[in-house]
Amino acid sequence: MDCDVPKQYLPINGRAIIRHTIEKLMPFATLYCVIGADHEELYQQAVDGLNLPDPIIGGVTRQESVRLGLKALEAVNPDFVLIHDAARPCLYTQDIHNVINRLDDNFAVTLARPINETLQKDGAVIDRENMWAIQTPQAFSYDVILDCHNKAYADGFIATDDASITSNYGYDIDYVPGGVHNIKITTQGDLEMAHMLLSESMETRVGNGFDVHAFADHDAKMIRLCGVDIPYHKALKGHSDADVGLHAISDAIFGAMADGDIGSHFPPSNDDFENMDSHVFLDKSVDILKSRGGKIRHIDLTFMCEEPKIGKHREEIRNHLSNHLNLSTSRISVKATTTEKLGFTGRGEGIAAQAIVTIQVPSHD
Repeated sequence: MDCDVPKQYLPINGRAIIRHTIEKLMPFATLYCVIGADHEELYQQAVDGLNLPDPIIGGVTRQESVRLGLKALEAVNPDFVLIHDAARPCLYTQDIHNVINRLDDNFAVTLARPINETLQKDGAVIDRENMWAIQTPQAFSYDVILDCHNKAYADGFIATDDASITSNYGYDIDYVPGGVHNIKITTQGDLEMAHMLLSESMETRVGNGFDVHAFADHDAKMIRLCGVDIPYHKALKGHSDADVGLHAISDAIFGAMADGDIGSHFPPSNDDFENMDSHVFLDKSVDILKSRGGKIRHIDLTFMCEEPKIGKHREEIRNHLSNHLNLSTSRISVKATTTEKLGFTGRGEGIAAQAIVTIQVPSHD
């Protein structure tokens, strides 16, 4: 690569290569990163803000690093494990799905690209039929891959990838067709290609969230809307803090990602979530969005109620959301309307809120 920084920490579109890779994989599994002993500072900078387990310190070779990573998972004892190169940040979500799905019937699976170029060695053409360029992720039964790595370590057997190690010890490898997009960044040319692939892969999605909370029977001094305490003589009823605005925004984000709603992530049957600050729900939706490489582009929130009068608190709500989400107020709209005395809101029985959230996510997510 002809650079002073290990290639997995080079930036693409403002984020380290390893972070792009991590964000592609995080929705599918608990992710453990194996890093060099002297890369701790670079790694922590790259993954800042991501909720990851502590990194595992690797060895001198790739094979030794993988073995140490697998060994560190013995206490976790997963059924299956995926192994992926940090320097392959351009894989598609469908690639990961395809590899995982093949684990139902196989102990060892690898993403691989069928060779379609003419191959020559010393001037002689090599038959390319049944020739594959091996890629990652590779997926294995955890017991199988750990046992094979331990045997290879004891035998002194060296391979360039993990599928080759399982093959050496008698396991068949199932090949899942990959594509040219899943490049392993090795040269400056690869880096330029990754810049193009990652910069052109965003799409816009829109999610809708709607929430309702009734007023409680007891007197109160304030009501909380989008984290802002507004003086009012009634409070809202709910399993959590009943912040109808944050609930609507959170559900809109989950909806844009096609990832359920607040209830599926925080079941009301779970007493741990009783009286919970609704910022937790919002933060969860945003964390998942970030883990997929996405970001919020715009929020349009409408409150429906006769009282309290929300208009004079609009800017305070916008500023609070802006600070909490690190999103410009120019991208946050807060409105309020009555229902002309119609329905439960018109009778003053509660408040409804509707949010429309626009996000950007990788187009292959």
